[in-house]
Amino acid sequence: MKIVSIPFCLVATCVLLASCNNQSGGNNGHKDSTNQNSQVMKESYATGTFGYDLQFLNTKDSGLIVLRSADGASQIIISPKYQAKVFTSTADGFEGKSFGWVNYKAFDGPLNPHMNGYGGEDRLWLGPEGGKFSLFFKPGSKQGFEQWFTPAAIDSEAWNLISNDGKKVSMAKDMNLQNYAGTTLQMSVGREVELIDNAGINSLLGINIDEKVKSVGFKTMNSITNTGSNEWNDQTGAPCTWNLDMFMPSEKCVIVIPYISKDGGKVATTDYFGEIGKDRIKMENGILYFKADGKSRGKLGVVPQKVKNIAGSYDGIGNVLTITLFDVDNNARYLNQEWRTDRDPYSGDGMNAYNDGPLEDGSQMGPFYEIESVSPPAFLKPGQKMTHNHSVFHFTGNKAALSDIAKRVLGVTIDQIEKAF
Repeated sequence: MKIVSIPFCLVATCVLLASCNNQSGGNNGHKDSTNQNSQVMKESYATGTFGYDLQFLNTKDSGLIVLRSADGASQIIISPKYQAKVFTSTADGFEGKSFGWVNYKAFDGPLNPHMNGYGGEDRLWLGPEGGKFSLFFKPGSKQGFEQWFTPAAIDSEAWNLISNDGKKVSMAKDMNLQNYAGTTLQMSVGREVELIDNAGINSLLGINIDEKVKSVGFKTMNSITNTGSNEWNDQTGAPCTWNLDMFMPSEKCVIVIPYISKDGGKVATTDYFGEIGKDRIKMENGILYFKADGKSRGKLGVVPQKVKNIAGSYDGIGNVLTITLFDVDNNARYLNQEWRTDRDPYSGDGMNAYNDGPLEDGSQMGPFYEIESVSPPAFLKPGQKMTHNHSVFHFTGNKAALSDIAKRVLGVTIDQIEKAF
């Protein structure tokens, strides 16, 4: 987390610039956003491939942006129209596996007043979702599903495209939100997305990618600027940024979360949606394992004092190793996201993971699973800005080489992950 003070004149200039940019007026990146490769798309691709998702999303958003490596192998799809989401990525071009989860059926029909779950490999929300300073419930209302509404600015409204140089995309959205305490939060939320090459991935993760491994990585820089006239503090409440990464589950997919094991004490909250079954979660030797099969709805959170800046997963069927890297502050307070007002609003977890599953009536949005990071609350004076960084990496290829990466970054081998359950 980084907080800086910004002169009001600069804030006003940035807001004006954002409003003058058409969110759909950027490069049609699927045609040639980098001017560095000449791949030509086929008429159709198999479901599950990057090409399939790109063609589908292009029918919904004519302003899609695709950032590509020089050889076209590593690609990511970004949509200013759909709340600045990184929808999905690939490490092997149009024919390669699409790593993000896209909810195809959500694009049809009228807008859902509660939430429009379009999916997205990295989508940005603001918190807290529940509690005394919730952004999802009107002041005084009961905190239940019928009263729960996702703010349109992070759910259905388009964002402004500020710039796109073929490697990095900058987007922004002005918001005027009211929290459950009745505080008006006037802000500008910014989001930069950057494609990372192999040298950058090696540097960030402290690895050396083997030639037998294919990879893709991207970094998001997510900022909140207080553009109002009141300070955000303990009494008014303050928002946080919230990165949610939605991926495809499988029967042999396991989320891996290293945690700080010294000094004992509570590691994780495991009862967000009812206690997670003991056959689905395991904590040992500083590693938390969580089944990501999309068959049982459960969410967990690691307490701030135990959070490390890394988490990941391994899909044993698709042979995909996923790593997320994010900012953490073990000494900070984090916002409680629970739908209740009888708990300390600053007693929340420092990162989360979610496995989708059927609801009581048998319906299901997914299946998918999520790895999530959050910032501490943005206690900002007028003109101040807070930034939260969150990166995503995927690796596929030689299993032994993937295991070397997992051991170095997550602290466990692929074999250990596969034998966790």
